[in-house]
Amino acid sequence: MPFANFKLPEGALTKAQKEELIHKTTQMLVDYLSEAARPHTMVLIETVPDGGYGRADEVFTIPEAYRAGDLA
Repeated sequence: MPFANFKLPEGALTKAQKEELIHKTTQMLVDYLSEAARPHTMVLIETVPDGGYGRADEVFTIPEAYRAGDLA
């Protein structure tokens, strides 16, 4: 079973963008593995709250300019 796991800052993608990421990731795996992989492909998008991870020894918070407008 193909499995893709994305960890993204909370609020970075809209619901529509998450759906698009799932569809495009599934299609990419089908392109590599064949259509038989589609029903078994799992795509997981995990959101990490601000302050829940770090980069270069600093706690990271997503800049306002990178936040999605529609958080549905």
